[in-house]
Amino acid sequence: MVKFSANLGFLWADIPLPAAILAAKSAGFDAVECHWPYDTAATEIVKALDDTGLAMLGINTFKGDDKGGGFGLSAVPGQQAAARLAIDQAIFFAAQIGAEAVHVMAGKAAGAGAKTVFEANLAYACTKALNYDLTILIEPLNPYDAPGYFLNSLEQAAQIIARSGLKNLKLMFDCYHVGRTEGDIIGHLRALYPIIGHIQFASVPSRQRPDQGKVDFAEIFSVIDGMGWTRPIGAEYKPIGKTEDSLGWMQGMGRSSLGVKP
Repeated sequence: MVKFSANLGFLWADIPLPAAILAAKSAGFDAVECHWPYDTAATEIVKALDDTGLAMLGINTFKGDDKGGGFGLSAVPGQQAAARLAIDQAIFFAAQIGAEAVHVMAGKAAGAGAKTVFEANLAYACTKALNYDLTILIEPLNPYDAPGYFLNSLEQAAQIIARSGLKNLKLMFDCYHVGRTEGDIIGHLRALYPIIGHIQFASVPSRQRPDQGKVDFAEIFSVIDGMGWTRPIGAEYKPIGKTEDSLGWMQGMGRSSLGVKP
């Protein structure tokens, strides 16, 4: 049975995070995840999670200054101290709220120096995360949404994970980003399944609800379910209008398409 997580960076983004967690539960989601929860007291998030019984799957490291790109710091030469402070912040906050993973954002950079810095920072993050039983995630972003982002392909991410030898370093496989630049979402899911730590989705190319666009997500959800994936997969799409008005896919081509009662 496929399960879904509400990414509260996009869904219910117009209301406070604790209220968004409650809304996700009411809408039938099985878990939640978010981008940057740091402006909300950890105790308030924990209360909302306890009240709903939902798990917080993951959070991102600090995105950095919007003027500098706003896509993280961990591959940016000369920013290692700030990157590690962001990693410390994310791991500590994740532990406080019971989150399961931290997405270490690479930032905008290129070249051998960026590769060296990124891999060193990932080793730092993974070592620290072991103390809290956390997974560290890396996610390739497409060049249309994140031009200049260091981590921009599945092959690059897979090579970094293989070279690291770190058991708690995993791939965040975002079907939207893969669909935008690499195609063959199902083939890549099957090939990379052993190193995937989390899956996300949105329509391609509009990044809206998954029953829009050129990708058949009913088929993709069925494949993911058939592969034995049991964790919730993240709905990280940008709703047009109210989030509540965008959720018809959950009954139309989500669970009911797999024979599961909505």
